Amino acid sequence: MEVMNCQRCKRLFNYVTGEKICPNCKKEIEDEFQMVKKYIKEHPGNDINKVSEECEVSVKQIKKWVREERLSFSDDSLVGLTCERCGTMIHSGRFCASCAKNMENAMNGLYETVREKPKKSGGKMRFLE
Repeated sequence: MEVMNCQRCKRLFNYVTGEKICPNCKKEIEDEFQMVKKYIKEHPGNDINKVSEECEVSVKQIKKWVREERLSFSDDSLVGLTCERCGTMIHSGRFCASCAKNMENAMNGLYETVREKPKKSGGKMRFLE
């Protein structure tokens, strides 16, 4: 366990793992999240700046929740982020569906090459050169 200052309020707290934010600030952030989530549900057509202004939460924090896929805006919403790979407009997460699928296929291909079966040596000892 380590004692450090909270990145948000600068108070000392016992840091174990995760974000370097004290328990009080974590609770405040979670309360803000619930408030933003409720506001978006009640006002689905508002843009991110309006949501930020009405809920008094930074645009940066709202975008973080959207990237983490904790928040998602409807397809007809004016709110959007760009795919980190190709720049296409998305409403939740970090990557568009196409890039996510391409990366998944690439990872599966890597997995298959690693899983190649070792050559049988006929019960004899082998030496690497």
